[in-house]
Amino acid sequence: MCFLRRPGASAGWIWWRMLRQVIHRGLQSFFYKLGLFVSRHPVFFLTVPAVLTIIFGFSLLNRFQPDTDLESLVAPSHSLAKIERSLASSLFSLDQSKSQLYSDLHTPGRYGRVILLSKPGGNILHQADVILQIHRAVLEMKVNYKGYNYTFSHLCVLRNQDKKCVLDDIISVLEDLRQAALSNKTTARVQVSYPNTKLKDGRSSFIGHQLGGVMEVPNSKDQRVKSARAIQITYYLQTYGSVTQDLIGEKWESEFCKLMHKMQLDHQDLQLYSLASFSLWKDFHQTSLLARGKILVSLMLILLTATLSSSMKDCLRSKPFLGLLGVLTICISSVTAAGIFFITDGKYNSTLLGIPFFAMGHGTKGVFELLSGWRRTRENLPFKDRVADAYSDVMVSYTMTSSLYFIAFGMGASPFTNIEAVKVFCQNMCVSILLNYFYIFSFFGSCLVFAGQLEQNRYHSIFCCKIPSAEYLDRKPVWFQTMMNDGHQHTSHHETNPYQHHFIQHFLREHYNEWITNIYVKPFVVILYLIYASFSFMGCLQINDGANIINLLASESPSVSYALIQQKYFSNYSPVIGFYIYEPLEYWNGTVQEDLKTLSQGFNTVSWIEQYYQYLRVGNISATNKSDFINILQSSFLKKPEFQHFKNDIIFSKAGDENNIIASRLYLVARTSENTQREAVELLEKLRPLSLIQSIKFIVFNPTFVFMDHYGLSVTMPVLISGFGILLVLILTFFLVIHPLGNFWLILSVTSIELGVLGLMTLWNVDMDCISILCLIYTLNFAIDHCAPLLYTFVLATEHTRTQCIKNSLQEHGTAILQNVSSFLIGLVPLLFVPSNLTFTLFKCLLLAGSCTLLHCFVILPVFLTFFPPSKKHHKKKKRAKRKEREEIECIEIQENPDHVTAV
Repeated sequence: MCFLRRPGASAGWIWWRMLRQVIHRGLQSFFYKLGLFVSRHPVFFLTVPAVLTIIFGFSLLNRFQPDTDLESLVAPSHSLAKIERSLASSLFSLDQSKSQLYSDLHTPGRYGRVILLSKPGGNILHQADVILQIHRAVLEMKVNYKGYNYTFSHLCVLRNQDKKCVLDDIISVLEDLRQAALSNKTTARVQVSYPNTKLKDGRSSFIGHQLGGVMEVPNSKDQRVKSARAIQITYYLQTYGSVTQDLIGEKWESEFCKLMHKMQLDHQDLQLYSLASFSLWKDFHQTSLLARGKILVSLMLILLTATLSSSMKDCLRSKPFLGLLGVLTICISSVTAAGIFFITDGKYNSTLLGIPFFAMGHGTKGVFELLSGWRRTRENLPFKDRVADAYSDVMVSYTMTSSLYFIAFGMGASPFTNIEAVKVFCQNMCVSILLNYFYIFSFFGSCLVFAGQLEQNRYHSIFCCKIPSAEYLDRKPVWFQTMMNDGHQHTSHHETNPYQHHFIQHFLREHYNEWITNIYVKPFVVILYLIYASFSFMGCLQINDGANIINLLASESPSVSYALIQQKYFSNYSPVIGFYIYEPLEYWNGTVQEDLKTLSQGFNTVSWIEQYYQYLRVGNISATNKSDFINILQSSFLKKPEFQHFKNDIIFSKAGDENNIIASRLYLVARTSENTQREAVELLEKLRPLSLIQSIKFIVFNPTFVFMDHYGLSVTMPVLISGFGILLVLILTFFLVIHPLGNFWLILSVTSIELGVLGLMTLWNVDMDCISILCLIYTLNFAIDHCAPLLYTFVLATEHTRTQCIKNSLQEHGTAILQNVSSFLIGLVPLLFVPSNLTFTLFKCLLLAGSCTLLHCFVILPVFLTFFPPSKKHHKKKKRAKRKEREEIECIEIQENPDHVTAV
């Protein structure tokens, strides 16, 4: 190999060029030999993948197991909220206090919850008797387990003071209203205030989450309720941690939901919405059941599209079965990957629904590129050499893009990823990419070998019969000539590539390439890109995190219906935030009292401290020192019936004769709008820093915080790490690829597509949840998969003008890109008909990924590459210099041989 040093070129640059070419030629040589090896042993490479699929396919059927722990899947794995939960639980049992720590959808343990909604214009308080009948039916409901009947009283959470079941205070209010109605009193005499009301036993109770759609009496000082639309009642079950208790609790929840459905039929004047602890998981898993039929329809559409797009009028060179077998290759590789996942004790969850679509989008790209590579080979070569040439031409690029897929999803599966569902998906995707790659060059390569052998022996591509001669066909009817046409009437001795008659290639060469490079079209493309960039930028400024769990549930499920009603009628107040003071504090000190007032300012508080201070003020009792404060608290305040429940909020310790308060808790509730979750996160972000700077040592906790604590950072981290990994690889290989400008243009193109998908999906009301993040990671690779071959072919082209170079690039790779993206987008259509928020998100994101990639490959890049580097002038100068050198050599030869001139 000889390199001539160009004037002005440094020795280092020459060595880099040499290294790049050595690497590239080495890879091409390796894949050429691989293609020869596959073509010489096609049966082996066809059999081994099939056997692997059968083996792992049976394991898929035998070891399938769904993941039922929704918290471990979608909540951040490592968060401060989980540490705070452990600390709070060590002080006060969360199982005993979950009735006070109200949470919308994330209540821990087992429970049954129902919302009773009156007709529009009605008052739910006037139906107290009906509601209490439903309540009694719940209490009397029996669950049979191994011959024993269990009722709510056997399973409920018990109060410490009287060992009775913990029930919502709204039940007491309804009983007072019913008693008033039975004693011929008007309901106005039973005053119900909102959000704090006075109960019959003298307790002040917060009912902001139990009474909804409230209208208050105008100008009422004590916020008396005029009417209300909804009541929410929760039945909490005890959690002992035993398997038996859990099974009984699950059966009780199931019977509870059935009972509510029956009660709905019996009471048409009320609307009942029920929820149990298993409802979220059940409706999360329901997406998979709803999507099974649609995924099969999607597969059929992809098979049909791949088959049609691989067909030609030429019955010899048409490859419909190769398109079909290419899609089946990806299917069996996905089955094998799923089998490996379950053999390694993996558990299925609905987010894994995206893997078949992700794998298909990448795998079919390799299939169509190999088909295009086959079409570019010379027909006069033996079919084994043609397969080797196709491998040499295509597999270098496909290996690079597969490696980047593996790097991106490998980074997503790293310990930096804080959401288990994303990590599991990325791990499974890495296995799928590896198997896709293996199955493409082995199983599909073997299919290509057999198809090439049929073509070389002039067999029909569909019927596998010998194609008659042209003379024989001329004597047959037109329909027979059409079916058996091998293109001989279209082929002339000037035509070197009969595959140019493929309808997509013909359309690109004869129509599209000339149109997109027309000088009058370019200004409109520039305007189009500016519009695209503007909307993308606008969307990127409005990104919302998707901490709301209903984004992952079946859209018509009971959980979603319940959540929407709950959000509409019970979103006036935030979830109840537990405020835990975990160190001894001088509560009798005036400064401490002021600090506590400052911290709870703006909140609706349920606090023993506040009630105790008021008790001291009303009784004109002085408690300015420790002994008086604690003695009055224990001997007087906590003995009163209306204050006895506060015993659960204080931890006393005794050292000798002296009592101390070593920890206590109170509850804070903030006024919120319908966007309760977002405001709850803001409350957490405001309160938590105060615990570091205040003299009072406290933590704040609510079960909702476990799902929302730094969710935005946790969910965006995988795509940031994956993007950084890909960018780093592209930069490190900047001087190891064929041309550095290829990587430069690839980075710009992928960034443009990624930001476009991110911005447009935000404008399409898609939040940043685990599904959309996985789609963004996939978009990075999908863009590279389709832009890289186009860009590298362009930068290496040696034509005189950029326009001619981009035409040649589109002609060489445009067919495969269009085949793959069209198959991918058509395969997404059935997802639109799956009634699930998860599949809606998947459909929107993947549709944007495919559309933006198609827009860049066929509209934006063909125009922009004609404006910007690399310049093609030096190729023109090289050709002129070679032509001049050749002319000079010919002149010298003529001068040295004058007899030849005379003879001429």
